Amino acid sequence: MTMNRTLSLLAVAFALTFANATAYAVETLRVGKAVPEAFSFVPLDVGIREGFFKQNAVDIDEISFAGDAKMQQAMAADSLDIALGSGPAMAFIAKGSPVKAVAAMAGPPLDLTIIVLPNGPKTAADLKGKKISVSTVGSLTYWLVSETSRQQGWGPNGIDIEPMGAMAGQLAALQRGDIDGVVTDISTALELQKTGKARILVRFGHIAKDFHVHVIYATNKLIASKPDAIRNFLKGWFEAIAFMRHNKAATVTIAMPVIGKDQDITAKTYDEMMPEFSDDGRFNPKALATLAKSYVQLKVLPTEPDMSKLYTEAFLPAK
Repeated sequence: MTMNRTLSLLAVAFALTFANATAYAVETLRVGKAVPEAFSFVPLDVGIREGFFKQNAVDIDEISFAGDAKMQQAMAADSLDIALGSGPAMAFIAKGSPVKAVAAMAGPPLDLTIIVLPNGPKTAADLKGKKISVSTVGSLTYWLVSETSRQQGWGPNGIDIEPMGAMAGQLAALQRGDIDGVVTDISTALELQKTGKARILVRFGHIAKDFHVHVIYATNKLIASKPDAIRNFLKGWFEAIAFMRHNKAATVTIAMPVIGKDQDITAKTYDEMMPEFSDDGRFNPKALATLAKSYVQLKVLPTEPDMSKLYTEAFLPAK
């Protein structure tokens, strides 16, 4: 009996030790944001702050970049595991980037607008021949302005698109009257509209209804070596989205220092942006078709790629 009891105690001790080791087998993932201050990527901060990633055995090493191109370079150099970027960046995969899209993070671009001066153009129909600034040639913002022109029946060049780099310079040019409008994020637009310095003219969510403005990427190396880490990350991500939908006040508190806006503007940004997020990460065939077409229109690729080779839904939580 004594021997049996000793063996039983040893078995229990072994089981507890194994359970504790399993519980603390947390995988650290290097996760990049294409830009640091966008509300689109706030679910990462919410997931970290509220413990959703940790509960799914994932620890996050957050790294921010100055755009998709630099972040994709970091993934190619094995400096990142997962990236939160734009849908148009899927074109990098067609060009040979060693990554794959693993979740459709967001749909139509509700986070982007054209702003004008308070006495500027009144509707999108007034933009023919007007100068609208964007970040760079070939960017998402460039395509959205071109698409606005196409939908007005003017072709891709009906609006004079002015690539001007940093936002500060664009806003200064707008105030001087050098340009007629600026493509900017919704929180900046709301802030400028609140202070009377600008007015929101175009909301691109109405221009590109079938679209994936943001996508989550994983490196091929991570896909091959640690597929469960991707599954656990995405599980934590969508738990963070669910939390955000039901906890506006807590989300706003977390988001304020991230996007650098006051409580009022952050709360309004929350209202504008939450419909953009996907609850399950599934890819929309119509949105993928729009992206494929945009690559050719922007001359990023010579022909439309086979989009099915650029993404996988294998790591998404079960429906």
